[in-house]
Formats: sequence, C-alpha cells, structure tokens
Amino acid sequence: MRRDPASARAATAAVLAAVPVLLAGSGPALAADDPVRLPVVRTELAGDEACTGASARTARSEPWTARALGLSRAWRYSRGAGVTVAVVDTGVGTSIPALAGRVETAGGGGGDCVGHGSFAAGLIAAAPAEGVGAAGVAPAARILAVRGTAERGATTPDLLADGIRTAADAGARVIYVARALPAGQKELTAAVAHAADRDALVVAPFAPDALPGDRFAGNDEEKAQPLWYWPAAVPEVLSVMDYGAGGGRPEDAPTALSADLAAPGDAVVGNGPEGAGHYLGSGSSLAAAHVAGAAALIRSRHPGLTASETARRLTATGYPSSPPRLDAYAALTAVLTDPAGTAPRPAPADLPEPAPDAPRHRAVLIASAGGALVVLVAAAAAVIPRGRARGWKPAE
Repeated sequence: MRRDPASARAATAAVLAAVPVLLAGSGPALAADDPVRLPVVRTELAGDEACTGASARTARSEPWTARALGLSRAWRYSRGAGVTVAVVDTGVGTSIPALAGRVETAGGGGGDCVGHGSFAAGLIAAAPAEGVGAAGVAPAARILAVRGTAERGATTPDLLADGIRTAADAGARVIYVARALPAGQKELTAAVAHAADRDALVVAPFAPDALPGDRFAGNDEEKAQPLWYWPAAVPEVLSVMDYGAGGGRPEDAPTALSADLAAPGDAVVGNGPEGAGHYLGSGSSLAAAHVAGAAALIRSRHPGLTASETARRLTATGYPSSPPRLDAYAALTAVLTDPAGTAPRPAPADLPEPAPDAPRHRAVLIASAGGALVVLVAAAAAVIPRGRARGWKPAE
C-alpha cells in the first residue's frame, strides 16, 4: 500500500520530535547524554529513491520495549531455538550482524532495498549486543526471508498470498506478514488456510502503519468508520495492534474493527538491512513482529502445541485489557485451565470455528495511558480468553 508523502512526512516528524534516543555516531564521539535522532525505517520507497543502507547511528540506551516485553525473564525459559519464523515483507538483508548465520531465503526474499523486512526480522530474532539494548524477542530463532512486496515495497493481495504459501511450504512454524490491505479477502483467506493446514501460525497487523491521504473522501462521519483489513481479519490469523510507551496510540493512527492482541509498536528501535546501526519505527506491523517473536518462544518451549493453541496461549495470558497486551513471560510459564497443549521442554541450560470468510468481531478499546500493569503468574493462569463473536461478515 503506497503511503501519501505528506502523511508520511508528518508521521516521521512527529516521531522524531517526540523520541530522543542516545546514539553512538560514526563521526566525533557523542556525550553520553546527547539526544540524537535515529533515522526512520520506511514501508515503501519512491521510484527515484536510493535503497536503504546501513545506519551510522547506534542506540546506546535500552529501548522501552525491552522492559515492556519482559525479555530478561522470558529468556530464562526460551530463546526460540529450533523455530523458524518467516518474514513476508520487503526481504531481509543477509549480512546483518545481529542475525548472522540465522537467515535463510525463499521466494526471492534475500536482500532488502526498503529496510522494513530487515527491521521486522531484527525485532523478531536479533541477537543482543553487549552494551546495546536493542534485541529481538526470540534471539535463537531462525528467519526465513520471503518476498511479499515488489522491490520498493508496493504490494498486492496476490503478492502477500504467494508469500504466505511459500513460507508455509518451506516449513516455517510462525509466519509474520507485514502488511494490512483493505482488499484481498479471497486470496488471503485461501493462503492462510494453506498455512493452517501445515500448522503454521500467521501473525499480522490489524491495520496499516499509515493510510494514504485519499483513503477517505467522505465527510467526517464517514472518515471515522473503521475498516477490516486482510489478512488480519481471517479467523485463523493472530491480529495485532500497537501501543506506545505511555500506553496509548498516536493521534490519527489507523484503526480497524479487530485485534486479538496488543504489543509495543511506537518508537521501536531495530536494525537496518545491513551493518550494526539502528533505525526507529512505529506502527502495528512492528507490534506484530514482537508477537511473532513471542510465538517462536512458545513453539520452542512447548513444541507439542498446535498453531491455534499457540495463539490461544498468547491471548489468554496477556495483560487484562481490550485487546489483551502481550506478556511473553506469562505465555511461557502459565498453566492454563484446560488440558490443551503439552508439557513444556526444559529451560535452556545456559540461562537461569467461524466460516472461513467471516472475520471475528473484536472490539478495539485503547487502554488509557499509565504505568506498568503487574500480573502474578497465578493470576495470568486465570485470565479469561477473549471470546470471538462469529457468524457475521464485514460490510461489502
């Protein structure tokens, strides 16, 4: 989906104005408290723009997402070893230090002119570097790079559907899809069914990261109407909404009728398509990348769980909200109240049914800003899974 240039510039300016990040530059040394801005990752590039390269800036401070995700606690039980996560996006760079030796390609996914696929792959599986806080949720997982767009990021339902099928056929157990499209119900529903038949969990953003400026041409009331997006609206897909460090979402952020889970997605720090430098990004596609990483943690620790059971464990153990917020630690350790699933494998030794074309009705309520939510593991086990009202379709 092509971004309106004015909207993209405005969103970028807002992010840069709001989020100072401590960096190390390639030029003169910076004082430890110098706020310098990271370059912003893009979803698409114009035809006359050069491909995205390595960032010359590296984040020194730990991103807020690390604590929000509880990675240090989750890694005591799983780091995603043995699980392959497919990234259906703009491709993934094959020389990213944080992913060294763990990137395979299929469907022309090697190389990344835009940089978004590489950024998402890093959020999923980048290895932590000494002295740098940016790290993926599942740093021992493998990445399967699958092209789901044209070279400069434009995409169609057919391109995404082909990418999902390619990823499933290649044996990926988790399939991250970076885009949310207002069309493509038939093609993407069929592709997700293909993945489900192979027990692959598809994770996707519930809405686009940015809408074109001409997406709505009606009056204010018409503009306020939420939409369904695909593949997120397919019942078997785990759809994800973003939230920021303050608990809310940016003003005028795209919305939709549905989300299964929320995860950090605003002012997110990650790697570029090459080199060790960092970029900054925002949007539900990045929240979905965090959830895909958490799914890899679960499928590594609980290898007997099916794709649908993995999705249920993620939503049932989330922090109580609407939608629930990802709690990777609880998803790994909670004992659910029904017999679904199997006993987990030991912790790593080195670390202490709806109709197929009917989307679910999931209310979207943004939690108010606030501090951290603290949930005991025992309480997490009692969280009531969010129900899905089924049997109705979005308006044609």
